[in-house]
Amino acid sequence: MTTLYLMRHGQTLFNVLKRKQGWCDSPLTELGVEQAHRAGACLAERGVTFDHAYSSTSERAVDTLEVVLGELGCPDMPYERIKGLKEWNFGAFEGLSEDTNPPLPYGDFYVPFGGEGELAFRERIVATVTELMQRSGHECVLMASHGAAVAQFLRAQGPEAEHRLRGDGRRIGNCAITVYEFDPATAHFEALELINPNA
Repeated sequence: MTTLYLMRHGQTLFNVLKRKQGWCDSPLTELGVEQAHRAGACLAERGVTFDHAYSSTSERAVDTLEVVLGELGCPDMPYERIKGLKEWNFGAFEGLSEDTNPPLPYGDFYVPFGGEGELAFRERIVATVTELMQRSGHECVLMASHGAAVAQFLRAQGPEAEHRLRGDGRRIGNCAITVYEFDPATAHFEALELINPNA
């Protein structure tokens, strides 16, 4: 069995401005950097050490990962930027106000506007994470991604897993970390915990 720590990035400028950021990007705020430091400190206090690390190619996730690795005492640890870990693609709605969000669930709303459908997005995240975790020598892995990506990956594990981690109404806040046990032989993920270092 191996362990996955799947983390959301810290607060960004677009989070503050309430703008949609899927494949578009905005920098971490001062608070976002502080949140990443707290997340790293939380993992360090737990004695977690990683043999591999990955990030979405979006700068906000990359910067979050680098801060966390610094807090863990391994700022020079090599990591790989992975396009498959990017956030939901909102197409023509990228960068617009969150007031333009359709009612939940979004489903295929963004597809006619050049974006991704919900199930296609979920399948991309699951396929990417699974492929990475099945690589040789991956015992304890950190991945920096995005809010909807983390939520959709959890949703893909089934309602019981989602209830276990979020049944009491907990949000996947900035720098929240979902923890999974992974069996490479069966490609099965067991949801263990939701850590909100900044709650």
